[in-house]
Amino acid sequence: MKKGLLTMVGMLLTVFMASAGTTIPAFAEEETTLVYGSGDYTRINPAMDEHGEINILIFSGLTAHDGENQVVPGLAKSWEFDDANNTYTFHMVEDAKWQDGEPVTADDVKFTIEAIMDPENGSENAPNYEDVEEINVIDDHTVSFKLKDKNVAFLDYMTMAVLPKHLLEGEDMQTSDFFRNPVGTGPYKIESWDEGQAITLVKNEDYFKGEPSIDKVVFKIVPDDNAKALQLKSGELDLALLTPKDAASFADDDAYTCYDMKTADYRGIMFNFGNEYWQKNRDLIPAVCYGLDRQAIIDAVILGQGMPAYGPLQRNIYNYEDVEHYDYNPEKAKEILEAAGCEMGDDGFYYRDGEKVGFVISVSSGDQVRIDMAQIAAQELKEIGMDVSVEIPAQIDWAGQMAFLIGWGSPFDADDHTYKVFGTDKGANYSSYSNEEVDKYLTEARQTADPQVRAEAYANFQKALAEDPAYAMICYIDANYVADSNIKGIDPDTVMGHHGVGIFWNVADWTIE
Repeated sequence: MKKGLLTMVGMLLTVFMASAGTTIPAFAEEETTLVYGSGDYTRINPAMDEHGEINILIFSGLTAHDGENQVVPGLAKSWEFDDANNTYTFHMVEDAKWQDGEPVTADDVKFTIEAIMDPENGSENAPNYEDVEEINVIDDHTVSFKLKDKNVAFLDYMTMAVLPKHLLEGEDMQTSDFFRNPVGTGPYKIESWDEGQAITLVKNEDYFKGEPSIDKVVFKIVPDDNAKALQLKSGELDLALLTPKDAASFADDDAYTCYDMKTADYRGIMFNFGNEYWQKNRDLIPAVCYGLDRQAIIDAVILGQGMPAYGPLQRNIYNYEDVEHYDYNPEKAKEILEAAGCEMGDDGFYYRDGEKVGFVISVSSGDQVRIDMAQIAAQELKEIGMDVSVEIPAQIDWAGQMAFLIGWGSPFDADDHTYKVFGTDKGANYSSYSNEEVDKYLTEARQTADPQVRAEAYANFQKALAEDPAYAMICYIDANYVADSNIKGIDPDTVMGHHGVGIFWNVADWTIE
């Protein structure tokens, strides 16, 4: 019921009851609901799937990230590291409960991480825990992890959602019905899931960090970017991540607050090195990199709200600028093609050994920003003589495609979204990229806590990656959130992660005026 109508009804009821000499009851406090424009979910499975905005509302990890993306206590109130034995010991809070009322224990932690590590389960998060040698439950609220090698990012990876052993033991970790009706320890719990329409969450009154202020959070499924903007204007949504073009239309309306937030989220053309084309033409990738006018793409697609990308750590303290940026240079791109034996044909495209030089960029449907970026990139590459086109398949064929408009990036430790993305045969290496030097330096960087040693290792990693690119980097994008101005507590300064994820990090503290 709209507030104005509620007030009018209340006034009429007051007059009527007063005239009848009846005691006037106090009105119950109005329930607060936040409706968020969300992408669709087929399951909520943080152990197997890396990113999902909804995960942090339902689940908790041993550790958490604060608004500056630093590690803080979660289900663990404290921890220590024994350097001699390479062992982390976590001391858990004792009053945390699963949303079904069962107590949270160290057995749940052990069960979760072992499930992720099990190769039979196929988790893309497995590389984060490959150094774990032993997990020991010391008592109900104390658990230790002995590592065979140092992993300085381990505390970041302990933000992983802990799952309930008593509900998942013996279940298939990919297909269990649990992931359609998950039970967690977070500030909100699932009330209902209307497939393809909405996931309704209600506040967890027993949340171990304190009861949230907002009563309900509805993840309304709105896959289309344009529809999100329309539904925000009509009042059907209270918060949404919009394209820069759509967000701009709310800038002068006091009823809304625009949050233009920095991210560690980059876009680029990922080459599939399992595809025979790149096995024969890998040496042409630098030409692709030089053929992209990144600033033109940024200006046209995201209205200047981003920055040109040359590497995966530009939002990280370990970024190393002194590498090849592949600034737009169409003449140099052509020189590389011709030096590799490519010859220009009558149709304006280069040929190599009788085969036209070019490839297809696959893009996920529904992401208009990526589609637009891919189409402009394809046109720019045509202008240097490469026959590049774009396809939007119904389902992504990771093994068979030639290239993909990829997105990655993490605001956390530099190991995140590098080791498992570029390391040979790692869980999130969807390009089948392999480079011995890259592997060597990523391993060196994760195995030392010395900032100087890490800086040198990451510099060497970035140099090796620039010399043998896995992607043709395009840009980092900003996250353009628009919210009803009555929502208070959103942190505008937090650097967002991949897909703009992270805005809900302090949702338990949000209010609706």
